[in-house]
Parts: sequence; C-alpha cells; structure tokens
Amino acid sequence: MQRIEAELMIPGRGDPVRDAVVVIDGARIGYAGPAGAAPATPDAEVVRAVVVMPGLWDCHSHLLGLRVLDLNRLPMEPSALRAARATMDLRAALDAGFTSVREVGGLGIYLARAVAEGSVEGPHIYAAGAVLSTTAGHGDLHSYPLSWVADFGHLGGELRLADGPAECARAAREQLRKDAKVIKICASGGVLSEVDHPIHQQFTDAEMRAIVEVAGLAERVVAAHCHGKPGILAAVEAGVATIEHGTFLDEEAAAAMRESGTILVTTRTIVQEILDSRAAPPYAQAKLEAIAARHAEAMALARECGVRVAVGTDLALSGAGLPVSWGRNGRELVLLVKLGFTPLEVIEAATAVGPETLGPQAPRSGLLAEGFDADVLTLDADPLVDIEVLARPERITGVWKAGRRVKG
Repeated sequence: MQRIEAELMIPGRGDPVRDAVVVIDGARIGYAGPAGAAPATPDAEVVRAVVVMPGLWDCHSHLLGLRVLDLNRLPMEPSALRAARATMDLRAALDAGFTSVREVGGLGIYLARAVAEGSVEGPHIYAAGAVLSTTAGHGDLHSYPLSWVADFGHLGGELRLADGPAECARAAREQLRKDAKVIKICASGGVLSEVDHPIHQQFTDAEMRAIVEVAGLAERVVAAHCHGKPGILAAVEAGVATIEHGTFLDEEAAAAMRESGTILVTTRTIVQEILDSRAAPPYAQAKLEAIAARHAEAMALARECGVRVAVGTDLALSGAGLPVSWGRNGRELVLLVKLGFTPLEVIEAATAVGPETLGPQAPRSGLLAEGFDADVLTLDADPLVDIEVLARPERITGVWKAGRRVKG
C-alpha cells in the first residue's frame, strides 16, 4: 500500500482539493480526498508531493517507429526494426506522464501485448491495428503501385485499403481478429497523403455505416480521421465515437457532435510541430500551412459550442529531439490553453475524458476516486498556475501505472 500526501489534488473532473491524500491499494485507488477524512495507513509507504493527479491520456498517437515524417517509409523499413525503436517511445510516454495511449494506427496492436506481459515497460495501449482507408484516400501511399499498397495492408501493414461496404466490413473484422480496441477510419483526406484534399469526404455513408455496425457488434467504437465538414457530418451520422482533427468544424458540425455526444480529439501538437520544424515532405508542408490557422479556430469553436474534447497529439516519430516525436505529448495541453481552454479544462480532457473515447472498451481510469485504476502522477508545481509543468517531463516527479511506480 502507498500513501501520497499532496498540497493539491486535481481529481480529473471536479474541483481541486487542498491538503489531500491518495491511497494506492494494489492496482486500484483505495481513497482520494481531503487529508482529514483519509483512512489510517500505518504500514503504507508515504510519498509527499506538491500536486497529485490522474495519469494522462493521449487519445491520438501512432507507434510507427519512423525517424522521418514520411509515411512512404513504412513499407521500406522492417516492422521489427520499427517496433524496436517504438519501445523507447513507450518509455518516453511514461516519463512524460502519459499512462494510457489510444493508438489509432500502427504497431501498438502488437506492442500492447508485450507491455501487458511485462516484456516491455510502457503505458496502457488501446490500439486500432491498421488504419482503414479508401483507394486514393488518406491511408493510401499514392506514389506506389496500387497492388503494392494493397499487399502491404493484407500482410499486416499499418494501412488497409477497403472499397465498398462488404470490403469495409471485412477490413474492420480483420482488425478485430487482432484484438483491436478501437477501429480507425479515414473519413476525409489528410495532410501527409500526397494527392487527396483534406476537405473531401472519402468513405461513403454506406461504407462508414458498415464499419460502425461491425465494430459495434464487438462492442468497439470507430475513430474517424476527418478534417472537412462533409466528412464530419457523414461520420457523425454514421455513428462514429470520435472525430480526429476536426479542422473545418463549424457551428452546424459542432451542434451535430454535441447532440450526438461525439468527442473531438484535438491533435494540435502535430500541426504546431510541423509548422515549427518544416519536417514534412513539401506536398504535406503546403497542405498543413494552408489549414493550420483554421484548425486553431476549430479547436476554440468546439470549446465555445460545448463539444466534448479529448487530448490527442498525433505524435508518431521515434527519437528524442525529433519533431513530432514521443515524449513531447504534454505540449498538447499547453497549446490548447493558448487557444482559450482553461488549465482545468485541458486536464479533464487529458484524464477523465480519455477513457470515454473507447466506448464499451473503456477502463475505469482517468479519475482519482475510490475503485479507479491507480494510474497517478505527482508534480513539483501546480499546473493550474503554469500548465507548462505538464509539458516538461522533469517536473513530473512520480508516475504510477496500475499501482506500480514506474518513474521516480
């Protein structure tokens, strides 16, 4: 048993508590609240901290093991090499305070098993397997022969092309066969794909409904990569659980998301990191620069319109110091505060809302409350005063995952 005594507890949802105690009892939280009401724990290990809060969630990330921001490299480098690189990304996530990741396309489907069995240290991974895309869509590698891309997907690669409702249903079932916890689709064009346009809807309404239906039969939800408004509205109507990016969100689309309970996953970090570094291929750099300001406006509008928001980064590269690389996950909270969110709002988006992006697969996580998973952080300063604390791993003094201390 462990007892964390903190000057401030941020529970994930609700008001902060001064002079607080969190008791970790095995893999669960036994108590979280005011010190005056805490149970006696004479045999517990005592940890003192400035702030205690739930472990963070990155609800949009990719474990690809790439060293450059070019998806055309995926078939060119052995998956074993990329997986080995990605094990360091898992360590970087823990050091940054992220105890859970929703991995929406990549090697996470396999790395989750290595983490679960204890072979690799890392956060909880809730993975999608391959990204589902139409031919010529955001998940297609446009400069390769089409047969090569199709073979890559059928042989277990991170991108799976599917056209027509029947093939879409089959592609979704293939990810379920790998035990995917969420299904990822490309409902619109994107930035890192060469010839498609971010605004254009890609899967048809019928194709998206087929994927949502198959996922729902297995109690999984669908995450929809989507920049353009046509795709946002179609995806929401089809029943997806989350819209990823949401660049061209307007008041009509925001109202549809609010009424349906669809969550927006923010991904401001990748936008800013590409702007700062100019690390993307020229065609992608041009597309990103054309939509960056609109994406910022959409994030602020979502908040104003009451859309539920979860934190996601879209980080994908392996290697400390590289742009768009793992370990920089906490920057998302800082960027959202700059767009008008309060620190308490972004902390809730990065904790309590995170599990909600998984629907029925959600763990009991994201809150400091009795019976919840003991995924916990301690900090040396108050992020409600300075949100930058959560973007600096050295300020995170302790990390517990399922009750076991993995940092500090």
